[in-house]
Amino acid sequence: MAWVQYLVIIGAIAQLWGSLVYVKETLAGRAKPNRVTWLMWAIAPLIASVAAFMSGVTWAVLPVFMAGFGPFLVFISSFFNKKAYWKLGKWDYLCGLFSVLALVLWGITKNPSIAILFAIISDGCAAIPTAIKSWKYPETEHYGAYAASLFSVLLGFFAIKSWNFIELAFPIYLIFICGLLLRFILRKRF
Repeated sequence: MAWVQYLVIIGAIAQLWGSLVYVKETLAGRAKPNRVTWLMWAIAPLIASVAAFMSGVTWAVLPVFMAGFGPFLVFISSFFNKKAYWKLGKWDYLCGLFSVLALVLWGITKNPSIAILFAIISDGCAAIPTAIKSWKYPETEHYGAYAASLFSVLLGFFAIKSWNFIELAFPIYLIFICGLLLRFILRKRF
């Protein structure tokens, strides 16, 4: 195994650690995940991972896969503590609907590039409620999962073989969204 794969594995472990920290904060009632966001954050990257893997991407897809697996753990953990629940409103459901619609459109196309584009759109629509919540109520979020995800995705760039849309699109999107959420969450702490 080349050194590049080790970097990707280190990033994946960091991302899992960040997700587990968020799960711990959720179980303690200190983090209040938006279930629409975290469910869609689980689905969209997992679809993008399958599409990229089927197109021949290997180690570079691991950070994207972890970007879906960690949110799945957070989503599940949100059901174990009633204090960890964030009340959903019409906007949350609307974003969730657009997120699901993007996934359905991907299913119709069967094209890996289109799948990744719709996965990004889906993930972005799912991120809107948490971005708004992070801006208004940063104390309901924990930065660990986002920082670990950002670190993992950055390490994943070392494993990219072809600098094309299929390998670059979702990681670049993840850098943007994680950076934005970190900025919102940490803006009042410094």
